[in-house]
Amino acid sequence: MSDAPPPAPLLSVVIPMRNEAGNVLPLIAEIEAALAGIPHEIVCVDDGSTDSTAAELREATAFAPLRPFRHETSCGQSAGIVSGVRAARGEWIATLDGDGQNDPADIPRLFTRARAEGGAILVAGHRVNRKDSWVKRHTGRVANAIRQRLLRDATPDAGCGLKIFPRWLFLELPAFDHMHRYLPALVLRAGGRVVSEPVNHRPRTRGRSNYGTLDRLAVAAGDLAGVMWLMRRWKRPKASPLV
Repeated sequence: MSDAPPPAPLLSVVIPMRNEAGNVLPLIAEIEAALAGIPHEIVCVDDGSTDSTAAELREATAFAPLRPFRHETSCGQSAGIVSGVRAARGEWIATLDGDGQNDPADIPRLFTRARAEGGAILVAGHRVNRKDSWVKRHTGRVANAIRQRLLRDATPDAGCGLKIFPRWLFLELPAFDHMHRYLPALVLRAGGRVVSEPVNHRPRTRGRSNYGTLDRLAVAAGDLAGVMWLMRRWKRPKASPLV
């Protein structure tokens, strides 16, 4: 009997979760249905949940290629993505929010676009018909307008959790709290390309948001200033062999 590890999947779906009891099993089942025929794994990072999220993740391992991880204390959504990508074994990464509002059925289409583009590419979802509260939609529009004007990141909806990119590309980016909202700008800074695709967006049917609007607004100015500084302080060098 061989002890060799299973072959690496083509695609790793990385999902940060915090207090998403009730959402875990339906979401994992939807991902499995959407990715039938695509060699994949699901990497969920429980970001210090205090409900039954961890127990539901253990249950889901019985019917899905799921590799669950856990932060002992909550470190934030970006930290969950970073931990998940670092643990992932796939050549490509798809990120997804854990609340069920992103539609896993969109993943194959975005994945096809990413592979067709190839190289240092980020395919970002664009929620053209957001199913959030008026406050979230309004603050999102304002934040997107300011961010696009200052960073010129070629992305109408950087806050959409559904994104696809090569794992190696993400690992070259600087990691910091709230970085997931600036992935398009960071990819451009690294010399990559960014394209957007319209995606479905669904209302939250279970639980409540765990990474709140006010929390994001409180740190947005500092984050934006930091990313602007990073963009200015890098020249995208291209090294050629010395002959």
